[in-house]
Amino acid sequence: MCIFARQMKQEVIISQNLKKDVGEAVSRCPHDRLFVLTDTTTVRLCWPLISDLPQFETAQVITIGDTDEHKTLESLVSVWKAMQEGGASRHSLLVNVGGGMVTDLGGFAASTFKRGLAYINIPTTLLSQVDASVGGKTGINFGGLKNEIGVFNCARSVILSSEFLRSLDHKNLLSGYAEMLKHGLISDEESWKELLRFDLESIDYNLLGALVAKSVEVKERIVEEDPTEKGLRKALNLGHTAGHALESLALELGRPVLHGYAVAWGLVCELFLSVVKCSFPKDKLRLTVQFIRANYGDFAFNCKQYDRLYEFMKHDKKNEAGNINFTLLADIGDIQINKQASKEEIFEMLDFLREG
Repeated sequence: MCIFARQMKQEVIISQNLKKDVGEAVSRCPHDRLFVLTDTTTVRLCWPLISDLPQFETAQVITIGDTDEHKTLESLVSVWKAMQEGGASRHSLLVNVGGGMVTDLGGFAASTFKRGLAYINIPTTLLSQVDASVGGKTGINFGGLKNEIGVFNCARSVILSSEFLRSLDHKNLLSGYAEMLKHGLISDEESWKELLRFDLESIDYNLLGALVAKSVEVKERIVEEDPTEKGLRKALNLGHTAGHALESLALELGRPVLHGYAVAWGLVCELFLSVVKCSFPKDKLRLTVQFIRANYGDFAFNCKQYDRLYEFMKHDKKNEAGNINFTLLADIGDIQINKQASKEEIFEMLDFLREG
């Protein structure tokens, strides 16, 4: 559960009966009009699983383009316009059905339209189930930077169902798994080992569902203690300072990568820094990096792009007083926030990612 400035509690439901849980969650939120936000993929693959519920009989469905390149001000404006033209009021309800792009943008649209209306998240990708939809962060990309504009505001309910995961392609499943690996690293050694043992080539969806529940528990526990990222919540940014820079560079180069892949490569970078700055055990670095390289491959870039990556890191939201802040580890679960590195150390980190 989390409580932010608007004093709204978030209920996270690990669903065993998707239609029942969605119907009850919508019914618990009194509303005058109901809107559903999807993208061009989820409206085809996921929305049909729940669209025949009586609660959605009068729902107005808004569909935006899929993939993170549509997490823009233009898409946000199109959602605001659709709600305005559909007669939305402060007493309306928005249900976001989709991946992290949909839940981030939809949550922000709901939080700002008419100064805020209620919303529910139904995440349909592994990434959105374990990361984007839980914890109350909403927002859009802006000026070439990830999640540059947004607010903290919890959904009324987040409904997690493994039924959606069966429609995921392998790359999108891996993208979400990188955030789960991050949660294992900041949690405890057994969780980390369990994640390294999981067979990503032959998916056991029942076991995956159990791992998702554990992963969400880690995030919920941290968010409850630090809802607006003043301290401990920065633990969730492990791998993200470098990862967001790599993601931004890839977008700038016209070859966008999935968020979780960038996070995986960011984990390689920041675990290397953890060894340098915090004496993180080298054997645990080696095992984690082997797992990431085997499943996520490499990101192709060269040393001439180091300065550009450094510039992207300078825009990271965790920075203070012009210093680039990293979340690092002294060991599995031993979190070190607000750690700084010199430009030379950051370039060595990028060398390690490129060359191993």
